[in-house]
Amino acid sequence: MTDPDYEALRTAFTASVSHELRTPLARLQALLESAELPGADLQGLLGRAREEVVEMTELVDDVLFLSELEQGREVVSLGDTEAAPVLRDLVAELSERAELGGLSLELRIEDEEIHVPLRRRMLRLVAENLLENSLRYAGEGAACIVTLAREGDAVVLDVSDDGAGVPDDDVPRLFERFFRSDRARTTRGTGLGLAIVKHVVESAGGSVEARGGQGRGLDIRCAFPV
Repeated sequence: MTDPDYEALRTAFTASVSHELRTPLARLQALLESAELPGADLQGLLGRAREEVVEMTELVDDVLFLSELEQGREVVSLGDTEAAPVLRDLVAELSERAELGGLSLELRIEDEEIHVPLRRRMLRLVAENLLENSLRYAGEGAACIVTLAREGDAVVLDVSDDGAGVPDDDVPRLFERFFRSDRARTTRGTGLGLAIVKHVVESAGGSVEARGGQGRGLDIRCAFPV
């Protein structure tokens, strides 16, 4: 990438971060102003204010992490991890949240001996971001399935759901930084989770693909070379 290209990308990224921070900051300011009104529900307002602070913290953390990835400070492919235990632990941790949200969560493992070319932390990061995406946007009543299998010369980690899906035109853009479809804009999230997934998977020599559409759920497939 040439210097002008890099500067243009950096400028656009900085502008996007600033824009994304404005919304929770504006909500936080409104909450604080409401707390000054007579008869205000201080405990309720404080609880909502904490949520805004958490959202801003998550955004900053994701921005810094993505920056570190792009600068090579995280060697994502330096490692080899047996995937089944990591996925099993993660699904167990998120099962209660899925149940509370009215979603079913299922793990399908073809072979307990499957390894992926990622450090344990990076594998968990990828799987967690994919699952968070499904749990946040699939909608009540949806079924989410996590599949680990071999396909030819590749190991595939697939997270699919039969939920609300996204407009067909949005599917190719899901891995863009800060991109959120109309449904996603009504829920909390940094808009960087899938961008981080794409960067980690491709840095490990793999590929990532999203399939689905409006009313047809969403299927995100990560393929790693054996």
